[in-house]
Amino acid sequence: MNIVSSPRNEPRRPRRMDDLATLPVFFKLQGRRAIVAGGTDAAAWKAELLAAAGASVHVYAADPQATLLALAEEGTVTHHREDWTPAILSGAAIAICDADTDDEAGAFFDAARGAGVPVNVIDKPAFCEFQFGSIVNRSPAVIAISTDGAAPILGQAIRRRIETLVPPGVSEWAALARDIREAVTERLAPGAQRRAFWERFVDRAFGPAPATSAADDLTTEAVSIAAGLGENQGRVTLVGAGPGDAELLTLKAVRALQAADVILFDDLVSDDVLELARREAKRMLVGKRGGRESCRQEDINDMMVSLAKAGKHVVRLKGGDPMIFGRAGEEIARLEAEGIPVAVVPGITSALAMVASLGVSLTHRDCAQSVRFVTGHSRKGELPCDIDWKAMTDPKTTTIFYMGGRTAGEIASTLMRQGLAADTPVVVAKAVSRPGEAQWSGTLSELPLAMLEIGHDEPVLIGVGAVFAAARRTQSGFETPSVFQSAAPRAATLAG
Repeated sequence: MNIVSSPRNEPRRPRRMDDLATLPVFFKLQGRRAIVAGGTDAAAWKAELLAAAGASVHVYAADPQATLLALAEEGTVTHHREDWTPAILSGAAIAICDADTDDEAGAFFDAARGAGVPVNVIDKPAFCEFQFGSIVNRSPAVIAISTDGAAPILGQAIRRRIETLVPPGVSEWAALARDIREAVTERLAPGAQRRAFWERFVDRAFGPAPATSAADDLTTEAVSIAAGLGENQGRVTLVGAGPGDAELLTLKAVRALQAADVILFDDLVSDDVLELARREAKRMLVGKRGGRESCRQEDINDMMVSLAKAGKHVVRLKGGDPMIFGRAGEEIARLEAEGIPVAVVPGITSALAMVASLGVSLTHRDCAQSVRFVTGHSRKGELPCDIDWKAMTDPKTTTIFYMGGRTAGEIASTLMRQGLAADTPVVVAKAVSRPGEAQWSGTLSELPLAMLEIGHDEPVLIGVGAVFAAARRTQSGFETPSVFQSAAPRAATLAG
């Protein structure tokens, strides 16, 4: 007796692709005949799009509008001053129609289907075999976005977001890749060598546009990879993660995260920021927080050196800006001593995000002519003893203390002892730009009591100076901002 297993009893293979509303296809039209029926502005835009793809575009419209006539006059399209007939569709590669009525749309659709031509009737999904998506044009790199007609405005918003992430220079790099592909393929073995070359190529593609010598330089690099030269050369990028809100990252920071092999991140880096990193990148927490178990700086330095010498692109991801109280100087010195290339990507420091949330200018011309960023504790966790406290009592200076939560009482008493008025405006902010963000405003003499209320469970910033009087008029005591989301756009505006 033969037993045949039923397909429904077989183990289901994991799918490599979830369901698609439509199949994204890139259609070559170079030199092929394309038909557009209709003389409206919408028809003219589709005709211009087809012409941009290299099609020979024939527009049929007895009464065309000015936009379409202009395209015909400049030679972009061929205009036939007559309405369409089924005969014009024979041999066409694609057919577009802007129909006034469903009857006309149905007739065009049926005629195109009968001629075996892919058809789209503008703004009438029932008569479309395909849709046009929103386009990010970095040709020969082309990105198309579709929502299957469900939310065109969302598609446009996605396009705008991608436009900001893909620099214009990618177009030139994509063209260069096309030009050198054959030469690279001849020189490099399939697999690891070719992957190494193209990964390095991609890193360049998101930087400045290629120089005139780029093709020769890349060919030389391919020869070096084939010979096994420099194959273990890694590098390190110090990246500012900003105060927490992922939308406050710079575009360059996102690109670095997308190119990383390993990410060494601080305890203050938010999960939302890490979500923007390359999926394959290894993530390693190397956080340093006051009052908690921490990685030693020497161990972090050793880790970066070891990983880079193993050929990895290491991203050292730091909260805020890496060059402000971030030990970046020590890390750069160690890496350079080891001959490891290192680059720095700035980030929005938390003081800027704080004042953006408060709507306060650090250097309002009526109040302050300078700004100081001061550490609130020394290596031992105490108030630094080598600060010029007398200079910080200048009423025309705004001072921001970082990491000063545990020393706030000493900060207040020292400033007042040096002559700063007890009623000097002060703000305190914790968890800036994060979901738990909270703010307090009052006077210098009230600062110690404020810290008892705020606590030390999150990083704290203390702002001292006349510019914060405006914050005092709009806030009272300790509060959580009623609309947390408002902080991000305002900070982004300040950074721009």
